[in-house]
Amino acid sequence: MRIKHLSTLGYPKILGRLSAYASFSAGEEKALALKPATDLETVRTRLETTSEAREILDTNPATSLGGAHDVRPLTADAERGKVLSPRDLLNVRDTLVAGRTLHRTLTGQKNQFPHRAHVAASIRPCPTIIEEVNRCLDQHGDIRDDASSELARIRRAVEVAHQRLQDKLQNIVQSSRNASYLQRTLITQREGRYVIPIKAKFKERIPGVVHDRSASGVTLFIEPLSVVDLNNTWRELQLEEREEVRRILASLSSLVADHAEDIARTVETLAELDLTFAKAKYAEDITATAPELVPFRAESENGHPGSTLRFFSARHPLLDPESVVPIDVVLDEETHILVLTGPNTGGKTVSLKTVGLLTLMAQAGLHIPVAPESALSPFEMVYADIGDEQSIEQSLSTFSAHLTNIISFLGQSDAHSLVLLDELGAGTDPAEGAALAHAILDHFRERRSTTLVATPYPELKTYAQLTPGVRNACVEFDSET
Repeated sequence: MRIKHLSTLGYPKILGRLSAYASFSAGEEKALALKPATDLETVRTRLETTSEAREILDTNPATSLGGAHDVRPLTADAERGKVLSPRDLLNVRDTLVAGRTLHRTLTGQKNQFPHRAHVAASIRPCPTIIEEVNRCLDQHGDIRDDASSELARIRRAVEVAHQRLQDKLQNIVQSSRNASYLQRTLITQREGRYVIPIKAKFKERIPGVVHDRSASGVTLFIEPLSVVDLNNTWRELQLEEREEVRRILASLSSLVADHAEDIARTVETLAELDLTFAKAKYAEDITATAPELVPFRAESENGHPGSTLRFFSARHPLLDPESVVPIDVVLDEETHILVLTGPNTGGKTVSLKTVGLLTLMAQAGLHIPVAPESALSPFEMVYADIGDEQSIEQSLSTFSAHLTNIISFLGQSDAHSLVLLDELGAGTDPAEGAALAHAILDHFRERRSTTLVATPYPELKTYAQLTPGVRNACVEFDSET
C-alpha cells in the first residue's frame, strides 16, 4: 500500500487514535507503524486476535500491561558495560513482572484464546532478575541493607561513626564555655562535613578548619579540630558504602546484560500484545464489529473480479459518532463499479473515504464501525484520488494534479485493486471532462478493478445504466436536518 493513498483516506489519523490506547511506548510505536495486510489468512488472524483481546478484556477487565517499559535501550547500555541506575533496574523488573503476569494469564487460557496464548508463550520472564532486584532494592529504588553482607557491615559502621561525631559536636555546642563564641547553637553541613557557626571575631577561641563564611562576614562555619578525625572516619565509610552500592548495581546490570536477548524478546512480545489490546479498546470505543472476510471468487464472464464489498450502516470513524450519517454500500455479484451521484454536501466524498478507510482498517486487523453481516475481500492495493490535489510547487492546476495522480496507478490497478475516484473529470470543460471520465472508468472496468467513483456528470449515469458490471448509486441532502 502506498503511503500517499493511505494518507488521502485518513489512515494515519486512525493509527494516531489507536496509539493513544497503548500502555507503553513500544506498543505505541507498533500502533503507529501498523500496515494493512493483503493476505486473507493474515487479515483473518489479525481480526481474530482483536476479537480475542476484546473477549479477554470483557471477562477480565483488570488485564493490563501495567508497569511495562521499553527497556531495550537499557539492556543495550548494560551490554556495553554501563551501570544501570536503581530506577532503570526497577523498570526492567516491572517490565519482566508484567510479562510474567501476562504469560501466566494467557498461556493458562490457550484453549479459549489460542492466538494470544501463542504470542504470550514467547515471553521470557527471567525470574532470576526479578528476584535479585527485589532482594537488593526496595520499592523506592534504595539499596537494601542486606543486599550484601559487606554493605550491612559498612552501614552499621557508618551509623556508629555518625553517632560519635554527633555526640562530640553536641558537647561542643552545648558547653557553657563556648556559648558566647557561637552565632547559633546548631550543627550544620558544608561540603559534606559537619561544622558549627561561630562569630568571626572569636575564630581563635575554637580552633578548627574554616569551610564557609556568611554573606555578611560575621559568621564562620568551622570544623573543630577535635572532630576532624571523626569527620574523616565518617566520610571514608560513606565512600566505602558508595563503592559497595556501585558494585551491587554493577552486578545487577551485568545480570541484565546476560539476559538482554530474553528481555528484548519479552519487550517485543509485550508490544505486540499491547497493540492487540489497544485495538480491542479502540473497537469498544467506536462500537465496532469484525467484518466477515470473503476470498476472491473466480472472475466471471461479465468482467467481475470476484471481490466482495458489503458494508451495512458504515460510519466514518473520524467523524462525530453523534452526528455521522451511516451508509450502506453493497456491491452484488454482478457489480464491481459503482457510480455515485447526488448534490453537494450529500456525502459522496465521505462515502468514498468511508469505504476506503474501513477497508484499510479491516486489513490492518481493526474492527470497523459497521453492522453485523458486513463483509469484504482483502485487496492487494487501494488507490484513491480524493480531495484537492493542486500543487503550487509543481505549477499544476487541480485538474492536472488529479490526472497526474490517476496516471500514477492507471496501469497498475488490477482485479485485486480497490480504486476510489472523487469528482472524476471535474475542473475542465464539461464535455471534455465527461468524455475523459468515461474513458478512465472504462479503463478500470477492463482491468476488472473494484471501483467507486463520485461524479458531477449526468453522462456517467447513462454509462452506468447501460454498461455490464456498473451500477448507479445516489446520496441525498436532507434540507430539514
